[in-house]
Amino acid sequence: MPVTRVLLVGHGRMGRAIEAMSAQFDCEIAGRLTSRNNLHGEGIGPDKLSAVDVAIDFSTADAVIQNAPRLATLGINQVIGTTGWHDREATVRETVAKTNIGVVAAPNMSVAVVLFQAIIEQAAGLFASRDDFEAWVHELHHSAKRDAPSGTARVLVAAMEKAGFSRRIDVASTRAGFIPGTHIVGFEGPFDSVTLTHAARDRATFARGALEAARWVQGRRGWFTMRDVLGLPH
Repeated sequence: MPVTRVLLVGHGRMGRAIEAMSAQFDCEIAGRLTSRNNLHGEGIGPDKLSAVDVAIDFSTADAVIQNAPRLATLGINQVIGTTGWHDREATVRETVAKTNIGVVAAPNMSVAVVLFQAIIEQAAGLFASRDDFEAWVHELHHSAKRDAPSGTARVLVAAMEKAGFSRRIDVASTRAGFIPGTHIVGFEGPFDSVTLTHAARDRATFARGALEAARWVQGRRGWFTMRDVLGLPH
């Protein structure tokens, strides 16, 4: 199987975790873009990135808006795990649609989280007809995470509503310490409760998913999510 040449956009904790695991997925780090070498996008050009197959972006919301269209015009497929920019997703998607690239964009790259979402959808569908049950979502992350509620929490709520749970879903966020990411979904009745939890123990789970997505998106054109990567229905 040929090696996938990966450009890391952002080289913080997630970028370093991806780099540490890259060889396990037949990926080679072909470059790194940070605020030091890509201020205002000057690090993105055909003369600098000709040896790149896929870019994996764990940078900042503003950087995604700046970098994604530039990378798309160079024909570089992308995996975007950065959050906080999805209110501007339509603009990025419009630009990408004019090119021949594929993009996997997801607020959470963990394979287990994608499966967790599918489980939550089923649970919400079962509780939807029970008017005596209310629902809530609580997400916890490290104190440096900027957006709240998390992108994953928003996706979970949307999935519950799509499954038919039309009543209000209370959402709470906690930012403290070094929590990699925990999401708890609860269904609260008059006499008992049901809770479902996903807790990330290490950022390696997100790195693994991003590298799987980078391998998968090669040769594809369009806008995808991790559900596509795993072959799950939308």
